[in-house]
Amino acid sequence: MVGKYKVITLCGSTKFKEEVLQVQKDLSLKGNIVISVGLFGHS
Repeated sequence: MVGKYKVITLCGSTKFKEEVLQVQKDLSLKGNIVISVGLFGHS
């Protein structure tokens, strides 16, 4: 299955937790592999 899925990396300020989570969810539900923030220190 190599090459079948798009891999997208999200990066940015962790103070935008809700926005990052929403974009991550939307991209994942569209069938993408999403690499994102693992810890939100500002929240």
